[in-house]
Amino acid sequence: MLQRTIFRQRRAVASAVSRSAFPPSSALRQTSPFQQLSSKQSSFRTVPRYYSTENGANKEDAKKENDEAATETPEESLKKELEAKNKEVVDLKDKYLRSVADFRNLQERTKRDMDNARTFAIQKFAVDLLESIDNFDRALSVVPADKLTAEQAEANKDLQDLHQGLKMTENILMATLKKHGLERFDPSENADGKNAKFDPKLHEATFMAKMEGKENGDIMFVQSKGYSLNGRILRAAKVGVVKND
Repeated sequence: MLQRTIFRQRRAVASAVSRSAFPPSSALRQTSPFQQLSSKQSSFRTVPRYYSTENGANKEDAKKENDEAATETPEESLKKELEAKNKEVVDLKDKYLRSVADFRNLQERTKRDMDNARTFAIQKFAVDLLESIDNFDRALSVVPADKLTAEQAEANKDLQDLHQGLKMTENILMATLKKHGLERFDPSENADGKNAKFDPKLHEATFMAKMEGKENGDIMFVQSKGYSLNGRILRAAKVGVVKND
């Protein structure tokens, strides 16, 4: 009897100790931090999210290209590569031809500029010299023609010698200038004996007047002679033109 009583007390103590060491399962059911966070998030209002479709389109294009590349045969890929190379060759050839054409144009332009510089190098000097040549003409024209005849040789020997010296100097000067391309032309000296016609490319009309026996546009008076340098008009001849209308 006594042993049975002691055994019961020991069982009671053991059951009390086990309950104090291991709490009930309801106490272990505490809320975890993740569960608390999810409960808080559930309290907020749900906001819709929008995503760009560009990346999706790019992915679709890339996927399409990859599918096409995968379905292409080696012959088709080589054909496309050959077409691309041919197009590149055509472009390079066009650029090369354009470069060659530009270089040749530059050469021709440089050569032309050098020729013009060489041909018309004395143009400024010739323009400055024209006034001196005109003075020779004026000095020779003031001497009356009757004083240059053989009958007046004894009486006007000094004047004739001076006139002859001026004429020789003028001839030598004009011959020298002609070697360098400078030439003089006189509208009154017409080779066919006909009246010289006014030409705006060669002549400059200083006045117009009526004159019997001549047609409109005929040159009736030469005020100053014209000059050309290697075919280019350096100074137009100043003339008077007939206008009967």
